[in-house]
Amino acid sequence: MSTTLILIQVLNGLQLGVILFLIAAGLTLVFGVMGFINLAHGVQYMLGAYLAVWLYGATGSFIAAFLLALPLALLLGLVLEFLVFRHLYARDHLSQVLATFGVILFLNQAVKVIFGPAALTVEVPQFLDWSFELVPGLLYPAYRVALIVAGLLVAAALWYVITRTRVGMLIRAGATNPEMVSALGVNVRQLFLVVFGFGAMLAGLAGVLAAPVFSVEPGMGDDLLIVAFVVIIIGGAGSIRGAFVAALLVGLVDTLGRTLVTDGLRLAMDASAANQIGPAIASMLIYVLMALVLFWRPEGLFAAKVTR
Repeated sequence: MSTTLILIQVLNGLQLGVILFLIAAGLTLVFGVMGFINLAHGVQYMLGAYLAVWLYGATGSFIAAFLLALPLALLLGLVLEFLVFRHLYARDHLSQVLATFGVILFLNQAVKVIFGPAALTVEVPQFLDWSFELVPGLLYPAYRVALIVAGLLVAAALWYVITRTRVGMLIRAGATNPEMVSALGVNVRQLFLVVFGFGAMLAGLAGVLAAPVFSVEPGMGDDLLIVAFVVIIIGGAGSIRGAFVAALLVGLVDTLGRTLVTDGLRLAMDASAANQIGPAIASMLIYVLMALVLFWRPEGLFAAKVTR
């Protein structure tokens, strides 16, 4: 395997890791602070992508679509919280899973009715619609690099908010000891609303950034939701740092594994058999990684100490 191919796969892995982080960050905050299992979080990623499609068609500008999609994603998340999710906070996890799965089915069908079942696309913004040479002979799309940089900047901003602001202090306190936070006079319901809305906006941001790269279609968030839960388990529930490290790790393992495993098998068997067996083994690597982390650290790499 050439060094050029490995470098491309590393960049692709970072790109996937950034998107997973934006999804998992909101999910781990909601679960860590509220103890709420929201299977519909992947749908909010899908809604962000569809908002990008709709707003880009209406404005003809990706920048305008981006700026308008974020508050709309936040608003949709708050509407879902008001209509459905707040009625589930006191319920058991099974009720939360069943109800949020129903939200997935409803919204997947809703976007089919509104936008149709066919996959849609968003054009890459013109000022990023070019490629540059990373190394001699290797061209890589500028938008994909911009996506990675944007995700890293969001991660840095999120780290600052969580670790250096009063709201972040309350979120961290709510994740470790919500009863004490409530006893100190903090409006826990309002805190939950802030966390949920912020998590929905992060998922919507991931959808907007991913729209020019991936096909926008009903159910596009369902598979990524499963991987986002893997990220949370590896990183530790309630930990933004854990979500960031685990997301990049999962993105790199998944992307590099799909190439390295197949090429490695070709050394021991014929190419046709390796091409069939390799992808099947590679698809299991992130779950093997999760099992190894749980064996070593059952609470995850950077789990917050929760008192409930």
